[in-house]
Amino acid sequence: MIDLHTHTIFSDGELIPSELVRRAEIMGYRAIGITDHVDFTNVEHVLSSVEKVKYLEDVLDMRILTGVEITHVPPEKMGKLATLARRLGADIIVVHGETPVEPVWPGTNRAALEIGAEILAHPGFITIEEAEMARDRGVCLEITSRRGHNITNGHVARLAMEAGATMVVDTDTHSPDDLIDSRRAVEIARGAGIPEEIAKRMIEDHPLVRF
Repeated sequence: MIDLHTHTIFSDGELIPSELVRRAEIMGYRAIGITDHVDFTNVEHVLSSVEKVKYLEDVLDMRILTGVEITHVPPEKMGKLATLARRLGADIIVVHGETPVEPVWPGTNRAALEIGAEILAHPGFITIEEAEMARDRGVCLEITSRRGHNITNGHVARLAMEAGATMVVDTDTHSPDDLIDSRRAVEIARGAGIPEEIAKRMIEDHPLVRF
């Protein structure tokens, strides 16, 4: 299992980074991304704190990527924030997409694609034009196991497959019970209408992690 969208106590998660990583190890994770919510008010603090969890790579057979999820930031400000996060050492940029269950700024999906985020998380009612842009720019579209956000998984999967965009399954973990194993991840993908063989490849060969 490879999951590059999780949260800790450094935003709205319940676990410190070390416990999150340990619980992920028990679930059979080969790689995890810790991507706490940020805006301009907390990005330095989050990255300087969370990056220290990489000390565990010395004793675990697991890749740990640290990054951010840009959340509720006006689209015209996102590029500057992403640049700052990368300068501060972020391995991965996730953008909180235009979910149907939170008041994210209109235009966020397109802005995430324009700034070259690695993952557009739970992008809600994404358009075919945006899915094609994700394909052309190498941005992964997320199929999520997160309750609420996952109600549009079928729509996201259908347009992603139509456009030929890359999809990934992530958990958006906030609490221990949010972590899933690879079998469950395949079920999430298949539940979104993704054929089983494609679903298995999505889980086992995450395009953003190379071993």
